[in-house]
Amino acid sequence: MTQKTMVIDLDRCIGCMACEIACKQENGVPLGVYYNKVLSIGPMGKFPDVKQYFLPTLCQVCKDAPCVKVCPTGATYRTEDGQIMIDKEKCIGCRACMTACPYGARSFNPETKVVEKCTLCNHLQEVGEAPACVKACCAKARFFGDVDDPESDVSKVLAAAGPENVHSLPDTGNHPTVRYILHEKNGHWQAHPPKMQ
Repeated sequence: MTQKTMVIDLDRCIGCMACEIACKQENGVPLGVYYNKVLSIGPMGKFPDVKQYFLPTLCQVCKDAPCVKVCPTGATYRTEDGQIMIDKEKCIGCRACMTACPYGARSFNPETKVVEKCTLCNHLQEVGEAPACVKACCAKARFFGDVDDPESDVSKVLAAAGPENVHSLPDTGNHPTVRYILHEKNGHWQAHPPKMQ
């Protein structure tokens, strides 16, 4: 099987928000809407032992995506390589998928009257390029590829980090595939971070 997804190394992320800006520019994302949002987690602890990290959030590319299940028109669908996409021609703007997403990773575009989200820059993938956020990350904290391929960048960086340092957003039976790397020395992983929106 193939499962394209994102791995983000929070030990490297400096919270510069270049990924947010690159995403908005590449995809024409309206003001007040985010496909990719960087959250600040912390500070936590007591001085002088204080920790904080930045958590870039995006569509979690769920294996059993609730947004796909609730879409009445089939506008939200899963591709053969595991990505979750929206056919804007079929979307009726009912926002059922927005309600179903446990991460707040979908937005309603008031101009086009359809729901939108991160597509992992599918249009760039089609011409052999990485998503805009990956290309823009000055800290080299973002990795994109097929997590089911042990030779892919995402698989290699996860293996090098060790399972105790690999995290995901809460799984409510939807099986998110996006993974975050965070070592305890750099921050205490928050099991229930705030939603994107």
